[in-house]
Amino acid sequence: MQKRMGPRSSDVLIDELFETTVCLRTYVDARLRGHGMSVSRLRALRTLATAPDPMRMRDLSDVLGLAARTVTTMVDALEREGLVERLPHPTDRRAYLLTLTPLGRTRHREAEEIDRDALATATGGLTGPDRERLRELLGVLRTTTAAARQEQSAAEQSAAVPGETVQAGAEQDRQNQDRQHQAERGDR
Repeated sequence: MQKRMGPRSSDVLIDELFETTVCLRTYVDARLRGHGMSVSRLRALRTLATAPDPMRMRDLSDVLGLAARTVTTMVDALEREGLVERLPHPTDRRAYLLTLTPLGRTRHREAEEIDRDALATATGGLTGPDRERLRELLGVLRTTTAAARQEQSAAEQSAAVPGETVQAGAEQDRQNQDRQHQAERGDR
């Protein structure tokens, strides 16, 4: 039986969503870890594998929703393992472009297969209609949250004191995700 975590919000539904996400991520991470991979590393490899062209580090950071320093550390490790290569940017000598090596493409395909199998096992108790309904409900939550964030951002911008800037919502979300991931890993 899954050990219940203490309340994290004022809404039990949000607690259930969080616990389910942590449970799924922990399960998939454990399956990937046995092959030298993790969910975060798979997401980076997946992003690079599906990008039409090599990506700047900043673009990878934006797509993953992680702080640049976190992505730099991850890319450094992937590069040491021969999975990612940094190429000089053709027009910006301060920047590099990231691309997968042939070994990186192989490891990405292997990790995708492990991920698919793990998620199929984890969601095996859901019927087709269950899956569709869950996706609809999650979509409603995302849409509602996005609208609320836009309203909040507009209100913060209009309330900002002249000369001060309000931190961009995306960067603040990225920092919050980094803190959440660190807390999940026990990095604090």
